[in-house]
Amino acid sequence: MPEPSARGGAGQPAHPLSEGWGRALVFVYGLFAVAATGRSAVQLGLEPGKAPLAYSLSLVAAVLYLVATTCLLLGGSTGWRVAGIAVTIELLGVLSVGTLSYLATDLFPDKTVWSHFGQGYGFLPLVLPFAGLAWLRHTSPSPTER
Repeated sequence: MPEPSARGGAGQPAHPLSEGWGRALVFVYGLFAVAATGRSAVQLGLEPGKAPLAYSLSLVAAVLYLVATTCLLLGGSTGWRVAGIAVTIELLGVLSVGTLSYLATDLFPDKTVWSHFGQGYGFLPLVLPFAGLAWLRHTSPSPTER
């Protein structure tokens, strides 16, 4: 009789993306999706001309947080792959926007989720993609499942 090996029941991976530490990631990503969406919507709605690039990038962050949350909840090889892409883009975004917000202050006259590396959010936007990538690496499906 073959061993179940690294697979759960019904063809599910043994380490679903939203179990264990993944639950905390789902919660934080979901919280950031709501916070970034709300903040960017208010900023774009009330003062769209004040910092259009910064506010638009905040909306991009919100979308990436939503995608990551959804993919972590759905799991599977496609969810893992798409979450990896979203979290990688998120990391590049927070590093780029964080750097630009110090170097080109005229482009970021108001705070956003990624400006100053997420200082207004306790630097969690800087830590979150590293935690997400570490979790995705930990839960990586086998090469045949990718």
